[in-house]
Amino acid sequence: MEKESSMTDPQDEELLTFFEEEDINVLRTVREWKVLIVDDDDDVHQATVLALSNTPILNRTIKFLHAYSAKQALECLQQEVDVAVILLDVVMEREDAGLKLVRTIREDLGLRDLRIILRTGQPGYAPEIDAIRDYDINDYKTKSELSRSGLYTTLTSSIRSYEQIHTLNVGRRGLDMIIQASGQMMTHQSMREFASGIISEISGLLRLDLDGLVCARERSSSGQLTVIAASGRFAQYIDQPIDTIDDSIVMAALNQTLRERHNQFNEESSVLFFSGKSGNDLIAYLETGTPLDEMNLQLLEVFCTNIAINLDNVALFDQLHDHAYNDQLLHIPNRLAFMRAVGDTIAARKLSDTVAVVDIDHFSHLNDALGHRYGDSLLKGVCQRLIENLPEDTIIARLAADTFGLLGANATITPGTLLPLFREPFVIDGAEQSLSATIGFARLSEVDGNGSEAVKSANIALNLAKNTARGEGCYFTRNMEFETRARMRLLRELRSAFDRERLFVVYQPQFCLKDRTPIGVEALLRWRTDEGIFVAPDQFIPLAESSGLIVGLGKWVLRTACHDLQRLTKEGFRNLRMAVNVSVMQFRSPGFLDIVDNAISESGIDPRMLELEITESVAMLDANFMLATINRLKERNIAIAIDDFGTGFSSLSYLERLNVDRLKIDQSFISQMMQTNSSLRIVETIVQLGHSLKLQVIAEGVEQSAQADLLTRLGCHEGQGYLFARPMAFRQLKTLLTDPSNTMKTYVPPPIS
Repeated sequence: MEKESSMTDPQDEELLTFFEEEDINVLRTVREWKVLIVDDDDDVHQATVLALSNTPILNRTIKFLHAYSAKQALECLQQEVDVAVILLDVVMEREDAGLKLVRTIREDLGLRDLRIILRTGQPGYAPEIDAIRDYDINDYKTKSELSRSGLYTTLTSSIRSYEQIHTLNVGRRGLDMIIQASGQMMTHQSMREFASGIISEISGLLRLDLDGLVCARERSSSGQLTVIAASGRFAQYIDQPIDTIDDSIVMAALNQTLRERHNQFNEESSVLFFSGKSGNDLIAYLETGTPLDEMNLQLLEVFCTNIAINLDNVALFDQLHDHAYNDQLLHIPNRLAFMRAVGDTIAARKLSDTVAVVDIDHFSHLNDALGHRYGDSLLKGVCQRLIENLPEDTIIARLAADTFGLLGANATITPGTLLPLFREPFVIDGAEQSLSATIGFARLSEVDGNGSEAVKSANIALNLAKNTARGEGCYFTRNMEFETRARMRLLRELRSAFDRERLFVVYQPQFCLKDRTPIGVEALLRWRTDEGIFVAPDQFIPLAESSGLIVGLGKWVLRTACHDLQRLTKEGFRNLRMAVNVSVMQFRSPGFLDIVDNAISESGIDPRMLELEITESVAMLDANFMLATINRLKERNIAIAIDDFGTGFSSLSYLERLNVDRLKIDQSFISQMMQTNSSLRIVETIVQLGHSLKLQVIAEGVEQSAQADLLTRLGCHEGQGYLFARPMAFRQLKTLLTDPSNTMKTYVPPPIS
């Protein structure tokens, strides 16, 4: 193969412009044009480099790459990016090696931007027209044509063409990537994912390995920026304020962009500003290492404009997620997030943890009395104390208004750790406020099921503690679960029994102790199952009260009792009193007085013959409410009795203010008064108290004649119990009232309908 002996010409010097040495040094800091020389003759390589050494083209220096065979050329092109021009020898290891390489470059490597200048030392071997037509080459020269000026002119033309085509293609690809990125970014539903997406999408757009970080303005008056996504050397600053970044240049760039609210492009970095509504701005710092060219700058501007449109949507998703999983008052996880955390812990088989449900005692009273702002401050104080005194890995959540959930190690989440936290008063608005808490605990090793089951188990323990040991803690056991399920099953059956009329009313007569004549009856609710089995009232009445079913049941019992009283009145028993028990839930339910009025008007009874019984504990509730309600009942001429008297803690001054008619001595004292002096003294005291307050006194649970005789001597007015008569159906009651000598001590239940 014929080689060109010289590639220089004195006249060519006039066509070249040489830069001073310091100008060349400056240009070397700018991106270079990559030119690949493919030739099996080393002299050609050296001559080409010598001809254009230190000669810039279009303000960039040339970086020559060298290959001595088609195979080496392919390896080079697979490793190097952005090669602008190939000076390709036609004939190398084979006669058509150069032409085959062209086809491989275009079809296999897909390098369409690359300019190919075919060179040959044998002009007749590969006809210029055929080569250009068949092999997608951009220029065809014999080596003798490529003098120094000719080589410069040919490369300049080819590089200019490459730059134009490459810019168009980069722009086209960049726009396609931006469109795809916009669609991809719309799928992100958290600000952290969105910020991470910005880093990865820009890395792909610019084809750079970026050390980047993204910051978001917090929704606070301070306007502090926090790193929410980062890569490379900045990854350590995730979730940290930007002022923790140990790089003054980065800090200055971020603050300038935040202040000026637009993109900043510097020699070795770029800072992008994404404007969002309501202060949801994002700032992305990109450490590029070199200045970006005009095309990349334009692409970044377009990228920012498109992505900023999605920012508000992501901010909305982020806000919705925050509301879904975080308590807005205390800024800690809420019930849903807590359930998920407990579930994840169970799924990870980390069964050495304990769930605790902390209930602040009597919080609602404080909230009502002192206001919601005070209550909120109190909750914040409790939350802060828990955070300060429990290990950092403890999960603290707000489950309800005054209930907190805790998840941590068995050794940490204990009564001994948590209860003392409430012994020191809380300082609210400069004043001390004492609190106590009742806590239910559930070890995950004792729980079957998911996070919801674990929290339910802790709640079961909490309810037991609230009923038996206020201000203390209680651990869940599997027996509790069995008991709870049994109660729930009983409650379902009770609801069904009410709907299917398996509940009925019986009446226990009340007698004057002096002459043993019947003076009244007490209406009592009974439940018999389809199998004929009686369920004890002390089993189902508390269930009805705790579930709210007692309101509907109580209304039905009152109506039934009033109608039966009217039937007795019509049959001549005009001076008979009807006593009906009323629970606290009935007393407090809206429309209670309307229910009473409707029962009286529908039945047509004399309201003076109706007596409502309330327990001593109910009577001692909210004084103003109780006094007002009782007075309104008295205005209707309805009598009021205090049931189970002696079992509570009555204030005598308050009792004197209550406009009641009768005290009922609890049967527990009657059953023991013949055996213990303490019970006898209590009975004597209640009778004397009744006399001093001019109230009637009735003893319940009288089963022996000696008890009735002693009560008579003490001055007790009335009695009821098995000594006189058991609770009985309405037809039995009529028989007894017709013949008082028949005390009906054997109860005959009504038939199942």
